[in-house]
Amino acid sequence: MSTSLRPSWSIATITSQVVRRWRALPRAARVVLGVLFVAYLYLLPLHPLLPFIRTTGSDFGSVLTDQVVIFVLVGLGLNVVVGLAGLLDLGYVGFFAIGAYTCAVLTSEHGNWPWLASIPVAIAITMLSGLVLGTPTLRLRGDYLAIVTLGFGEIVRISANNIGWLGASQGISNIKHPASFTVPVVGWHLTFGVIDPKPYYWLGLTIVLIVIFFLRRLEQSRVGRAWTAIREDEDAAELMGVATFTFKLWAFAIGAGVGGLAGTLYAGRVGFINPDTFPLLLSILFLAGVVLGGAGNMPGVILGAIAVSYLPERFRGFTDKRIFVFGVVLVLMMVFRPQGLLPRRQRAAEILHPQNQPDFPGLAGADLGETLGGPRPEGHA
Repeated sequence: MSTSLRPSWSIATITSQVVRRWRALPRAARVVLGVLFVAYLYLLPLHPLLPFIRTTGSDFGSVLTDQVVIFVLVGLGLNVVVGLAGLLDLGYVGFFAIGAYTCAVLTSEHGNWPWLASIPVAIAITMLSGLVLGTPTLRLRGDYLAIVTLGFGEIVRISANNIGWLGASQGISNIKHPASFTVPVVGWHLTFGVIDPKPYYWLGLTIVLIVIFFLRRLEQSRVGRAWTAIREDEDAAELMGVATFTFKLWAFAIGAGVGGLAGTLYAGRVGFINPDTFPLLLSILFLAGVVLGGAGNMPGVILGAIAVSYLPERFRGFTDKRIFVFGVVLVLMMVFRPQGLLPRRQRAAEILHPQNQPDFPGLAGADLGETLGGPRPEGHA
């Protein structure tokens, strides 16, 4: 069907109009609206304003803390690997587990460290594990790389189940929570215990905003443009002088670091972990969130992660059938919206009009030099 015949009320058209109007606003107006939206996010567990978004059968604050924030943070890290660099990772839960176990070992009876001090160590160890995994395997592509990463996730879980120092099948308990503190200016005293989930939500939301800031800057840098070139056509990018293996290794390491940070936050919240906490299903759900939202587009990935983590709790009223209902929703989304909820424009064009794509996907209206950060040819906006 031609573009002119597509209904004006389609999701893609509505999204495009919203984005266009947003960009047409003055910078000051966008800043004010952004600040108001962030303020609303911080007030969300206190009063969601929209009563229908509350979950039935489970505490809304706990859902935000234990599910939504963790999935969003993991989705941001996995998007670096899958969405930006175009590498299929089916074992991302392994990095999540390494971060959680690092925090558990350092803050429990093994180390007795403060929770905050375990964060840089957990990030460093997960990034190192990403380098260890990526160095021998990133020369593989497609299904072969997916199988290797799938095996990595299972290796981490089985190793934790068999190593006594990591608690074996009994796991590790008495993991320290973040230290309580008083928020400057407003004077709120945040106590990180086991009853009130709101302080963990506010801490997690702050970490998510910081990660978004740094990943957005990274995406707009030369490294991000190199990832885009590798994702669209790795052979063409290598011919143009991009060190594809090095940049893929960077993607694996950075994505692993964000996953380790999410694992640290999760371990500090629950206070107990064991190998059964990190099943293969969790890795599949992480990937489903990225694909459902729109791989490569950060707002879409955030929306997909929220949907994957929130909808099962929202459907809890269906009791035993809630997972079935959740699965039906995912299937319908992939049938009628295969490009994701908020996809990249290029990804949406590739799925909707594959016959109109140029020989080098992702480079329509620009040459490879522009993608890699070179000057734009005359006549291109």
